[in-house]
Amino acid sequence: MPSVVTGLDLPVIAAPMAGGPGSTALVIAAARAGSLGFLAAGYKTPQALAEEIAAVNAAGVPFGVNLFSPNPVPVDPVAFRRYAELLGPEAARYGLSLDGVAPVEDDDRWHDKLDVLRAHPVPVLSFTFGLPGRDDLALLRRTGALLAATVTSAAEAEAAEQAGLDALVVQAAAAGGHSGTFTPAKALTEVPVGELIASVRSSVDLPVIAAGGVATADAVAAAVGAGAAAVAVGTALLRSDEAGTSAVHRAALADPARTGTVLTRAFTGRPARGLRNEFTDQYSQLAPSGYPALHYLTSGIRKAAVAAGDPERVHLWAGTGFRQATAEPAGAILTRLAGKL
Repeated sequence: MPSVVTGLDLPVIAAPMAGGPGSTALVIAAARAGSLGFLAAGYKTPQALAEEIAAVNAAGVPFGVNLFSPNPVPVDPVAFRRYAELLGPEAARYGLSLDGVAPVEDDDRWHDKLDVLRAHPVPVLSFTFGLPGRDDLALLRRTGALLAATVTSAAEAEAAEQAGLDALVVQAAAAGGHSGTFTPAKALTEVPVGELIASVRSSVDLPVIAAGGVATADAVAAAVGAGAAAVAVGTALLRSDEAGTSAVHRAALADPARTGTVLTRAFTGRPARGLRNEFTDQYSQLAPSGYPALHYLTSGIRKAAVAAGDPERVHLWAGTGFRQATAEPAGAILTRLAGKL
């Protein structure tokens, strides 16, 4: 793997976290600690992405950018309307209405973001939700970036190797937030990260970054012992000083009454892991597959809940190791996690 990753003083990487937590401050703090951070391009406008790249470039540190590969799951219109009707009372709670809302199916302005990355090259690019097309990969390779794909199985790893990717982020189902699975309409197989690394490494010859449920120094050492060149952590950094995590999310992570996490499609139509709350309990079994249509459908409810300080209707993304998330500088967290290497 190119030295941008193997040369890290701390082979514990700050994973990309879309929707706010993955701030420029967090990315810069990770790099200054001797690690590497990733800006999350997902949900941002191309202009906002360009501004964040400029901000991190100004700090003079290495970093990466993560993109949502176009891999939509078109929603069934009847199922969408039924779900919107079910969520009507949740919207009304905040003075919102879902009457007549139509599904939104888009690609997160994929090609506009590729234009930004051509104009403002970065050292590392990673992809989540699938593999970019051949032409897009060729375009991005010409920027000089290392190209990494998030995979959740040996079969996905083989597809990434065949597509010419340089490295793999091997993500176990214990990870917080969205799964990077290429087949989001199927149930996830919950394989421990160590077993998943072994399976992938027996199938392909690409360097591996481990992710998913790795939240202690022992877990980091075990992942590296299983063959990972580095480990990516997200949940462990959610309460860090530099993270852009909302106040309601931070409080929920520290709430002793929150006893576990669940995989759910209720908020976005794609499988994602978060803390259990009233919304996941009520709607996880009722939500259809459909991304990004469900993401847009529930977006107003979630934003209103954050503004109201209501944790029961917010996507409280978190991995299984959420109890290890601490309120301190990101550099201290990353240094501690690398302490047994």
